[in-house]
Order: sequence, then C-alpha cells, then structure tokens
Amino acid sequence: MGDMMIKLSLLLVFFAVMVAIGLYCRRHTTDVAGFVLGGRSVGPWLTAFAYGTSYFSAVVFVGYAGQFGWKYGIAATWAGLGNAFLGSLLAWAVLGRRTRVMTQHLDSATMPEFFGRRFDSRPLKLCASVVIFVFLIPYTASLYNGLSRLFGMAFDIDYSVCVIVMAVLTGVYVIAGGYMATAINDFIQGIIMLVGIIAVVAAVLQRQGGFMAALEGLAQVSDPSVSSAPGVFASFFGPDPAGLLGVVLLTSLGTWGLPQMVQKFYAIRSEKSINTGMVISTVFALVVAGGCYFLGGFGRLFSDRVDVAAEGYDAIIPAMLSDLPAILIAVVVILVLSASMSTLSSLVLASSSTLTLDFLKETVFPDMDEKRQVRWMRGLVVVFIAISVVLAIIQYNSNITFIAQLMGVSWGALAGAFLAPFLYGLYWKRTTKAACAVNFLFSTAVMLANIFFGGSFPALLQSPINCGAFCMLAGLVIVPVVSLLTRAPDGGRVAEIFSCYEQTVTVTVKDSIGRSGEKRKQAGPIRQNPTKRH
Repeated sequence: MGDMMIKLSLLLVFFAVMVAIGLYCRRHTTDVAGFVLGGRSVGPWLTAFAYGTSYFSAVVFVGYAGQFGWKYGIAATWAGLGNAFLGSLLAWAVLGRRTRVMTQHLDSATMPEFFGRRFDSRPLKLCASVVIFVFLIPYTASLYNGLSRLFGMAFDIDYSVCVIVMAVLTGVYVIAGGYMATAINDFIQGIIMLVGIIAVVAAVLQRQGGFMAALEGLAQVSDPSVSSAPGVFASFFGPDPAGLLGVVLLTSLGTWGLPQMVQKFYAIRSEKSINTGMVISTVFALVVAGGCYFLGGFGRLFSDRVDVAAEGYDAIIPAMLSDLPAILIAVVVILVLSASMSTLSSLVLASSSTLTLDFLKETVFPDMDEKRQVRWMRGLVVVFIAISVVLAIIQYNSNITFIAQLMGVSWGALAGAFLAPFLYGLYWKRTTKAACAVNFLFSTAVMLANIFFGGSFPALLQSPINCGAFCMLAGLVIVPVVSLLTRAPDGGRVAEIFSCYEQTVTVTVKDSIGRSGEKRKQAGPIRQNPTKRH
C-alpha cells in the first residue's frame, strides 16, 4: 500500500504541474504565431529540450531500446550516438539558422506552408498537409502503446484508462497554452528524463554486479539463430552491422524531415540561441538516447523473465525494471510518461496547425481570421487526440504490430517525403516544385507498399525501418536529379526568397568578431561600442 501511494503521489504532482503550466501560458495563445510558435521568442534551453523531448518517447525507451538491444546487444548504443551527433548536433548546425531565417522571411508557420511559399505551389502545400496528417497518426498510436506495459507493471491499471488519462491531460495543456506551454512542459519533462534514465541504468547494472560483470554476462550469451560468433552481443558492431546502420540512419537522419522536429527551429529567438541550443540538445540526446539503447543492450541477460516469442520485444524493458524499488519504478513511469506526453503534444500541435493553416484556410475557409484559426486548431487538437486514442486501443487489442514498426512506417514516410525537398529548398536555388512532388509521391508510395506488400520487397527492405532509411537516402538523389531535368524556377522569385540570407544586420563585436580586430590594431583604442556590418 505504501509503495502504491508513493507512485500515485508522484503521478498526481506531475499531472498537476503540467496542467497548471498550460493554464499559465494562455496569454501567449491569442493569435496564430503565439499558439503555434510562441511568438518566435523561445529561448535556447526551452527549444533544445522541446527538440529532445519531442525526439524521444516511449517508442524509444520501450520499443526501440527493447527490440534493438535484443537484436544487436551492446552495439545498439550506436543508435543513441547517432541520435546525438547526426540527429541533434548536425541537424541544428545544418538546418537551425537557415530554417529560422527563411521561414520568417516567407512568413510560414508550418512545413507545408514553407513548401507552398518556397515553391509557389498550392498543390504542394495541400499534398504535404495531407501526408503529415495521415502519417502522424500511426506514430501517435505507438506512443500510447509504449505506456501499456509499464503501467500494467507498476499500477495494474487497464490500458484504455491509461491512454485516455494521458491524452486528456496532454490535450488540456496544449489547448490552453499552445506552443509555449508545450515548450515549458517539455523542459520539465526533459529534466525528469535526464535524471530518470541515469538512475535506471545505474540501478539495473548494479543488480547485475556492475558494468563489467554485466558485459561479461552478455559475452556469454549465444543465439545460433542470430549468429554463431562467440560474444557477438557484447561486440563493437553486434551481429548485424547492416541492419544496425539502417536503424541509426532512420532514427537519426529522420529528424531532419519530421515536421514536429523542424518546426522547433521556426520558434527560436536568435542566432545565439541556436548555437546554445545545439550544444544543449546534443548533450540531452547523448544522455537520454545513449542511455536508453545502452540499457536495452543488456536485455538478453533477462531472458529468464520474458518470453520474446510470446510477449514481443515491447515486454523486454518492463521485465528488466520489474524488480526495482517502488520509488525507481515510479520514476521510470513518470520518465516514460514525460517522454510520451511531450512527443504527443508536439505531434498534435503540428497536425492541428497544418490541417488548419494549410488545408482548411486554403480550401474551405479562405477568409478565416486569426481568432477563428486558433479556435479551429484547438478543436482539431481534440479531434486528432481522439482519433489516435481509438487507433491505439484498437491496435493494442488486435496486437497488429510492434511499436518499432509503427514508428518506422511513420518516420519513413514523413522523413522520406520531406527531408530532401526541405534541405535542398533551404540551400539550393535550382530546386524545383516538380522534384518535390516526385519525392513526395515516391516515399509515400514506397512506404504504403511496404505496409501491404512488404513480403514482395527485397529482404533488406522488408523491414519498415530499413525501407524508411532507403526512402530518405533515395530522396537526396531524386530531388537534384529531377530538378536538373525539369524547368528551372523563376530566377527573380528565387533571388527574392534567398535575399533573406544576404540582408545586412548590425551586431556587437561580442557576437561577431569578424575583421574588427584588424581595424582595432590600425586605428588604436576604440572609445565607442564597436559594431560590424555583414
């Protein structure tokens, strides 16, 4: 009884704080920019944590860590490192500043709106909005699924009740406070995730006699159906380096094309915030993603507690945690709940804003004013959450597929469709709308075919994970090739769009050193605050 009170008390405090922040942030949601982007004034810490917590959810902690830790052993940690350096550090470095500058110049608040204005194409905008709305749904369903095992282990609560409570509470703070409430809650949830994953990894390894003892135990594990090499699950690259590379690419490079991730760059305050946020986001990913996959790598040491053939990969992580003290189990539940609610809030905000601004306003209500747009977005948050709850419960009861496969379909379709057009659209003037359209069609068609006719694909591409990674890499070739084969965009219009990168701004030397040091040597001491134009 005492253990249950500890768990319930921590949960109630967590829920109360989330809702209170949503109500507190209502003043930021009076217009579209405030509701969707927080007025483009969000600082580096909030943005970095919003990016990280949207990145990692129950899908990673329960689904991916369990499945890929079992398949690849300790080598699964490479996925966490890829998430940190490719999915966070490089994404911020390559996309952060250019996304912030060009989206403000084009006055776009969503990814479909960016495509529509960057390529002067209403059909492209509508097509992108439909792809987002359709393929975010399986991802959202996978978030709930990750919670079912943990709540069953900790509270013996019916899965449907767990899903509905989480959905309602997330909906309350998103509807009330919009992006700003989501960002502040993401920060708090991110702190919980950092502390929680460190505590859990330490506790699990301590119960195995420490890191070296656990590693030695893992080296003794053998599975002839996977590999005949001795100690393969404790090796550097694991039993299947090619399959592991597909996981790293999908879960790391995929963030570059996901609308709920890229949209974080739209809202950041300044260039200095981008540089700070890049470092914070990378460290966050190292700890959270690295810790999750590292923990999952020891899953085979608990094979006596879980029957993977009967219960599936999603039962591995809960089995590893089942004998932890009550306080740690409560921390784990709140950790995964935090990760899932933060990702869910980003998904429903991205989906509702996309459907309102890029579809309804474009086709049904062209004269819709800002207040009405915000009302529609709030209403669609409710609709989207309701749809995802129903699908999650149906999926759970019918046991259709594992968490990782649900996420793989969603990430593969979205990132495959959008990554290359978005990246080239920011950097290359020659990118054409025809190339974007072809890439949209290619990735969505391939991923849909993989769902229904996966058995007909080559062996390597039958997995949605590998198929999604293939779509992303293929897009990086398709877009430039089709662009060069189709009519070039209007030179004047493209020049006007890219002029945002050439605008003159004035900054202090502390922000941009430039050549002012040389001038100072020649001219002697400078009495006034030095500035540089560039």
